[in-house]
Amino acid sequence: MLNSSISTPLTNAAIRLEYSAQTGLHSRRDWIKGLGLGATAGAFGMLSRAEAFAADVTAKAEKGSAPLRITQVRAFAMRPARVNLIVVTVDTSEPGLFGLGCATYTQRPAPVLAAVNEYLDPFARNRDADNIEDLWQNAYTSSYWRNGPVLNNALSGLDMALWDIKGKRAGMPVYQLLGGKCRFAVDCYSHASGRDLEEVEDSVRSKLEEGFRHVRIQMGNYGSEHLSKQADFRDAGFGLPQDRLMDELPYIKATIKMFEHVRNVFGDGLELLHDVHERVEPRDAIRLLKELERYRPFFIEDPVAPEANDYFRQIRAATTVPIAMGELFNSPHEWVPLIKDRLVDFIRVHLSQTGGFSVARKIATLAEFFNVRSAWHGPGDLSPVGHAANLHLDLAIPNFGIQEFSAFNEATQEIFPGCPTVKNGYAYVNATPGWGVDFNEGAAKKYPIDKAERPHYWEPVRRRDGTAVRP
Repeated sequence: MLNSSISTPLTNAAIRLEYSAQTGLHSRRDWIKGLGLGATAGAFGMLSRAEAFAADVTAKAEKGSAPLRITQVRAFAMRPARVNLIVVTVDTSEPGLFGLGCATYTQRPAPVLAAVNEYLDPFARNRDADNIEDLWQNAYTSSYWRNGPVLNNALSGLDMALWDIKGKRAGMPVYQLLGGKCRFAVDCYSHASGRDLEEVEDSVRSKLEEGFRHVRIQMGNYGSEHLSKQADFRDAGFGLPQDRLMDELPYIKATIKMFEHVRNVFGDGLELLHDVHERVEPRDAIRLLKELERYRPFFIEDPVAPEANDYFRQIRAATTVPIAMGELFNSPHEWVPLIKDRLVDFIRVHLSQTGGFSVARKIATLAEFFNVRSAWHGPGDLSPVGHAANLHLDLAIPNFGIQEFSAFNEATQEIFPGCPTVKNGYAYVNATPGWGVDFNEGAAKKYPIDKAERPHYWEPVRRRDGTAVRP
């Protein structure tokens, strides 16, 4: 069991000064500073609060306090809710002070574990935990090759843990380190789905009853696979029997009818979102968006694959439907052009996929100047630490848009005391120093990942002739 309690080091050594009333060589501030009382003295009225804190800071600087050293970096894998989660802990030279970060890459946990435990741990040991940016920049290039999901997630775990430590050392939630709140809580959207219109309607209604004002609607799985029937590739013996089928036309027609039905039932007050998940060709994506424009979506997510980013110029010219993009992005070469050319309305990166909190706050700042809002990826295969990082950034940035949020089951809450909570469609962080989330290592061991299980969720999806469907 790792304990997030903090024993903040104070300047306790008393410096004996010869104080002479006759000579007046030592001012009141010098005397207090010399005793090492600093802010404590201010509480007793010896100094003004400003003088007390200035004296305390000066005393510590003059005494040359030792850097906070990283002593160990460890990655832990667990599976409390049918998805693999990976978190990283960073231990420090101050007993009991550690940081917690998210490095979840649920489809490929083993290489992330290796990247953290075998490479980032020896790299980071004995380095100054306070110097987050320096650590990030040098860890980023330490493997020479970069901008990939495995190394980015591993680096994210280290980076987020350092921000957690920084907040604990400061005695503040991380959002306070960025300038404080821009909103009282974080508006979220939830997922509604069903195999037909009636099931979708019932699912949407349940989300409204929970207090959500924004709901993502899907007709079954991504691409409405259950509506496609002609799996000719199976008859030809192409691929494996479990490979799934999806044709574009049934999906496109069903999606348009779904938006029409939900709008007719619930009216214009409900904000509707939808995830294409890159499963149609760019031209068909443009046709779909033009048809959906009349139903005023809040946004349509990932209309094309990252490899087709150049199509966003045509999409932007063809329709006014707001676009969210970035869930699969690894590199600034992917998100910078879309932001600076105002080709998307919401940037939707997965924080750990980009390399961590340090990167995401820079993305948010870049996006602010181009009127692009945030919609960070917040799926079910994200640890509570990752969700907390999303929410702390959401609270602090002026260009927040919306936040995807997935609830935590009891097992996950057992492992991570202090999980973020949702009430009336708004998410709240545990406003204690750092992320506000703790880690129960003993509880995590009760839910090991299943290394023998195949990653069935991402089995190949094919057109009727066997052509692979992205993503």
